[in-house]
Amino acid sequence: MYTLKILFGQPLRFFLTVLGVALCVTLMLFLLSVYQGVAEGSVEYVRSNDADLWVLQRHATNILRSTSMLTGTHGDIMSNLAGVSAVSPILFVMVSVKMKDCAPIVYLTGYDLESRRGGPPAIVRGRGVSDNNEIVLDRSFAAKYDVSIGDDVIIKDDTLSVAGFSRGTNMFVIQYAFVALKKAQEISGFPEIVSCYQVMKDEGADSLDIVDLITSNIPDVAVYDHKTFLENNIQEMESGFLPLLYVVALIGAIVLMTILSLILTINVLERRRDFAVMKALGAPNGFIPSLVIKQGLILAGTGVVLALLSFFPLVRLVEKVSPEVSTVTSMSQIMLVTAAVGVISLASSVIPNRKLKHIYPLEVFK
Repeated sequence: MYTLKILFGQPLRFFLTVLGVALCVTLMLFLLSVYQGVAEGSVEYVRSNDADLWVLQRHATNILRSTSMLTGTHGDIMSNLAGVSAVSPILFVMVSVKMKDCAPIVYLTGYDLESRRGGPPAIVRGRGVSDNNEIVLDRSFAAKYDVSIGDDVIIKDDTLSVAGFSRGTNMFVIQYAFVALKKAQEISGFPEIVSCYQVMKDEGADSLDIVDLITSNIPDVAVYDHKTFLENNIQEMESGFLPLLYVVALIGAIVLMTILSLILTINVLERRRDFAVMKALGAPNGFIPSLVIKQGLILAGTGVVLALLSFFPLVRLVEKVSPEVSTVTSMSQIMLVTAAVGVISLASSVIPNRKLKHIYPLEVFK
């Protein structure tokens, strides 16, 4: 009760402190959600296209930030190898889409319409590409630029009809778009070039044997099994985006610790005489420090509750204003942030508790 009396003795201070804590918690939750959204949008394409093997140019390890150029001849050679049941070409090209007032970039993905491999991970509205003059756009891209199914979009000199919207294709700074392989090759200006091949093996065939056959017959390629290729793309995504989120989250944690340490220290200094009286009356060891710790936990806990109440409406607002900002929130993220805030609140009590050591019972008689 005395802990609450200290906190509620300054209601405006209590409210502003809780608000500051809530803002820091919201920032950390938002960063984790954005990271998870980017992580899923960046690698969901690879994860959903579960080819047995991925074949790229020898220096390339992923499709996020590597350039790979192979020819149709490479595909013909692989198709005739023992143990190979199917070979599907894919072409990735960064192109601009002509809009009324701008020309946003998309990661244009051309895939074989016969095998259907390499296409969108999932269609949320409309349908997939069925001919050379259609395109599937990421739903975030479509929402941002107010594109509807059936609308025409212009890429280079080609007018393409929007057939559907996909999900799991938003990489935050750029989004996937899907067309027929021949159309992507026409747009790129290189009709025989592809970026990679997805290889499916015969039932019972050994992947390592097929890898040896491919590399011995085509020495200028790199071959990855699905698990390794997915890990390569995840590693590339994390190395490019994760450090920035860590830095911002660390700044938020430092700000939170500073806020709590400052408020708890002020409360100790303002109640200095009260604490001296408690010591003079023989307060048990640990009783007074526990008051400071309880204050920190109450402030942190109230801030977390306020943050959770405001976080989801805020996320919906952000996604409405900026559809390319895709977030994914899970209970594990909430528990992680809550635990981190609890640790920060305990650490914030160190400085004010050191101040308590310099409060002596004789101060009562000043």
